[in-house]
Amino acid sequence: MSVSIDDIRKLKELSGIGLTDAKAALVEANGDFDIALAELRKKGITKAEKKGDREARQGLIDSYVHNGRIGVLVEVNCETDFVARTDNFKTFVHEIALQVASMSPLYVSEADIPANELKRVQDEAMERVKAEGKPIEIAKKIVEGQVKKYFAEKVLLEQDYIKNEKQTVNDFVKENISKTGENLIIRQFKRIELGFSE
Repeated sequence: MSVSIDDIRKLKELSGIGLTDAKAALVEANGDFDIALAELRKKGITKAEKKGDREARQGLIDSYVHNGRIGVLVEVNCETDFVARTDNFKTFVHEIALQVASMSPLYVSEADIPANELKRVQDEAMERVKAEGKPIEIAKKIVEGQVKKYFAEKVLLEQDYIKNEKQTVNDFVKENISKTGENLIIRQFKRIELGFSE
């Protein structure tokens, strides 16, 4: 089957793979660009996870101020100064700053949630579920789901990405790991809102 060279180039650009692999993915997906991209993302995520062990100490600190009312500083690391200076990386870091400004997360990852806060939310959820008279095994599963949902809005990597609700911020990071070929880490952020303090 013949596939368009524009689709091949676009797929290469979005996934960070070679032209030959992009063409093969499109042929395998019978020319359906979305299916090919979805399949490559699955494979790309595997590649991204392997890169996740590599040290990332270069990068950028970016800032974003919205209407003089919300300010964000974000640090994102990569492995090399070369990647840190690329427009793609700068855009990626700025997108993360926009996400923080818009969605107001409290933590970068689930690992950053303080143990006492996690326990408090779990205990409150368990009390509610027990009050409904659910059996303990079912209650545990319900509590697990409620806690995950509660923190999904507060943990940056678990949030829906503001420019594509079909992917999380974590998916967006992995997509950019595939594009750059380097490990990328959102190290920290600070969000300030006029009239509000932590």
